[in-house]
Amino acid sequence: MERTAFRNPIVLSLIALGLIVLLMQTVSIVPETKQAIISSYGTPLRVENGYKPKQRFGDRFTGLTFRVPFVEQINLIDKRILSVEMERQEVLSTDQLRLQVDAFARFRITKPILMYKTSRTEERLRDQLKTILGSRLRNELGKRSFATLLSPERGEVMENIQKSLNLEASRYGAEIIDVRIKRADLPDGTPLTEAFNRMASARRQEAVAIDAEGQKEAQIIRATAEAEAARIYAESFNKDPEFYDFYRAMQSYRKTFREDAENGKTNVILSPNSDYLRKFRDGG
Repeated sequence: MERTAFRNPIVLSLIALGLIVLLMQTVSIVPETKQAIISSYGTPLRVENGYKPKQRFGDRFTGLTFRVPFVEQINLIDKRILSVEMERQEVLSTDQLRLQVDAFARFRITKPILMYKTSRTEERLRDQLKTILGSRLRNELGKRSFATLLSPERGEVMENIQKSLNLEASRYGAEIIDVRIKRADLPDGTPLTEAFNRMASARRQEAVAIDAEGQKEAQIIRATAEAEAARIYAESFNKDPEFYDFYRAMQSYRKTFREDAENGKTNVILSPNSDYLRKFRDGG
């Protein structure tokens, strides 16, 4: 009877199926991009292919992992850098502007057993980090003005948010790699228009101040140049008064009698005996 039973195709199929199920419950393949948590009825026991800070993908062969069938379970956790997208948040800045902010964070699960105990799954961890990111973002941006987000101080804001978020994420077995603000816009309508008007007015005032400073510097440079020219003229006069008098007279004639292309010819009526024309007379 036993030999006949083993020759029965149905019995053989059931045995083969049982062996396959037993094999599947005993042996698992852990990809290099995953870290496996071996647990027993919800209690984590060990980690296979766990994250190491300086280890590169492919440096360690993972392959097959064995466990006690029907007693130990396997949970695969991503080993790569993951991202969490924060829902649009409304933040009130120090200059009383309501900002619509979109941000995201990149993180990695570094302690899978701690993550498994606190969050169980990656999706729950994402939800928790998303809530914490929104809270830290509101707290940090609430200390800043809108102009800060348009200045180099924005990098300092991101560093502060990343540090505070990392402290919270470490409690869930995760490490924050980076935090970035994708967009920070004012709400459409009156607040946006008023903000643009204030910014334009501030830029105009800054332009006026820069122009006034430029005019001041130009006057100083011009006065310095005129004083230097007067000094040079005075030195020339002391060296050769007759040549200096002749040179200055020629300059005066040039300006007086030249033809101006825009205003037409210059007409001057003078007496031949005028002292102004002494350089044109004989012996002048």
